[in-house]
Amino acid sequence: MLITQKLGNIYTESITGSEIDAVNVEWHETNKRILHKFSNSGIQVTLKFLRESPDLKDGDILWRGENKIIVVEIIPCECIVITPRSLLEASGICYEIGNRHQPLFYEQNELLVAYEVPLHNLLQASGYELKVEKRKLKNAFKTTVLPDLSLTGIYSLISKIP
Repeated sequence: MLITQKLGNIYTESITGSEIDAVNVEWHETNKRILHKFSNSGIQVTLKFLRESPDLKDGDILWRGENKIIVVEIIPCECIVITPRSLLEASGICYEIGNRHQPLFYEQNELLVAYEVPLHNLLQASGYELKVEKRKLKNAFKTTVLPDLSLTGIYSLISKIP
């Protein structure tokens, strides 16, 4: 089955009476343009988003039939979970994680990052309160700034710098 677009999300649309079949996706696969997977019921699914990054979210509807829908399910992974005690501490944590070019996620006043031993040891040695848990990494910070947006008529802070 070839999928080229998302059809909505089960958390924002009515899916009453539909059987849900999930395609398990790891957090680092959510922006891949081409992805080959099998649904939990064994249906082969090929995702091809050639024009733009798919930015798959947990619950995205990939296919809808009469009584069945195929959705994205992000698989929980081992994460470092940090609850900053202040804005200053949050900025220090963000700096340390960003300095290592790791994607950072945010959920209910907690910062999450995929578990890595060196990063865990560094954050722990820096005195941050952290724990390791299995979580779904769903809400990544979007920090990429494209300086050529002025060509499309969209202006950013970067485009205003002479």
